[in-house]
Amino acid sequence: QVRIVESGGDLVQPGGSVRLSCTISGRGFDFSNFGMGWYRQAPGKRREMIVRMSTRGKVEYADWAEARFIISKDDAKNMVTLQMINVRPDDAAVYYCNTNPPCPDCWGQGTQVTVSP
Repeated sequence: QVRIVESGGDLVQPGGSVRLSCTISGRGFDFSNFGMGWYRQAPGKRREMIVRMSTRGKVEYADWAEARFIISKDDAKNMVTLQMINVRPDDAAVYYCNTNPPCPDCWGQGTQVTVSP
């Protein structure tokens, strides 16, 4: 069974930055064979995709997302990171990573990003 663990969420001031990390493990799971994505869910809203990366390194952003979200993937560490810069109040949410496309039964607990002066 695949296990996803996100970390790095924090209280961030508007205009600040934060780096989120995610590790994925599982028996028989070959991280290098999967694209990865970051998603988020704000209070009262549906979970949405932010950015995703294919196995070949192609990066796609949601229409609303900007280059403020930088995704990177380290196959050697089974890790994917999300660097957020120039954080805005509406970035406050629980952030999740998952495969691309997402594995519906694999969602982790997410990591909370709170934005406040």
